Amino acid sequence: MSFPDGVLALVTGGASGIGAATAARLRADGVRVVTADLAPGADERLDVTDGDAVAALVESLGPVGILVHSAGIVGPSKPVVDLDPDEWRTTFRVNVDGTFLMCRAVVPGMVTAGWGRIVTLASIAAKDGNPTQSAYSASKAAVIGLTKSLGKELATTGVLVNAVAPAAVATPMNAATDPAILARSQSLTPMGRFGRPDEIAELIAWLCSEQLSFSTGAVYDASGGRASY
Repeated sequence: MSFPDGVLALVTGGASGIGAATAARLRADGVRVVTADLAPGADERLDVTDGDAVAALVESLGPVGILVHSAGIVGPSKPVVDLDPDEWRTTFRVNVDGTFLMCRAVVPGMVTAGWGRIVTLASIAAKDGNPTQSAYSASKAAVIGLTKSLGKELATTGVLVNAVAPAAVATPMNAATDPAILARSQSLTPMGRFGRPDEIAELIAWLCSEQLSFSTGAVYDASGGRASY
């Protein structure tokens, strides 16, 4: 895949899982990559819910041509009636507010440059709705709505905005997920297995590349056949 010379990619959630795999995949194609995460191991420490910190990082890096926003949390796994409002708000703050703040920070520079790629991470849960994961499912549905809206806003600017919706992937983020939820996800997946971070990274890399030219505001499934629409 090809990328503009010298383009800089910012990958949030880049310390592990899909984010780390995406950073490695882009670097393999010669892209300059900066990873950001609250977890150790990233190039930059970043809380994506802190708008000032997000803006400061983007400004310090200079023009960001590619944003892969992989940072997110699963949130609580419990029935709606047992959800504490603070748990709900925390899930939305990370998954939705974080997406908004990251996009808001990088879009002006991309529009000025006349080229940019933004990839957000949604989930098959955004389409299906996972039982006892209402906060996660609803927050990822919001990410899809934001991605579609922003893609349409920027459609004539050279900046393309798309989402990837994986089924369950073997990542550290899922290590603490209720095993029953993971087992249900695997049972619904025709391929009968979890995805691998490198498989998702391959799709993301294409969405970040110059090969992508006529797709924006779209949702790309990586679900082992689970997705039905």
